[in-house]
Amino acid sequence: MTTLTINGKQHDVALPEDTPLLWTLRDELGMTGTKFGCGMALCGACTVHMDGEAIRSCVTPISAAAGKRITTIEAVGEDQVGLTLQQAWQEHGVPQCGYCQAGQIMSATALLHKTPRPNDQQIREAMSGNICRCGTYTRIHAAIKQASASIGAKGAAK
Repeated sequence: MTTLTINGKQHDVALPEDTPLLWTLRDELGMTGTKFGCGMALCGACTVHMDGEAIRSCVTPISAAAGKRITTIEAVGEDQVGLTLQQAWQEHGVPQCGYCQAGQIMSATALLHKTPRPNDQQIREAMSGNICRCGTYTRIHAAIKQASASIGAKGAAK
């Protein structure tokens, strides 16, 4: 039995320790917001946070996730940075097919938590592991810049 803390709630799962976190989220816990893409940590569709860091859940065994805080796309909007990013995503019309969007938002949220005012190069580097087959990279970049500015303005107003 492995206990996982996902989106602030504990879940006991009776699965082999080498079961990928992605399949545990999707098949065992019914959290289907996290997507399967390549299965080799190359596309970023399966990105979640583990203790605030963006990780690829398709190659992360649940044994590595035990005792860590896991955040998925289902809860990223509970965080001000994640919520602001989701709003910027909508304003810029980023999603097309939408398949990569959960992973993109998770990577962008991790970036803005670590680097609230990223420059263009930092955004490109942080997002380089997330592939969008629709090619919405320009809009993703603009949404991250807008969210960064918005978060900065809110912080300055406090």
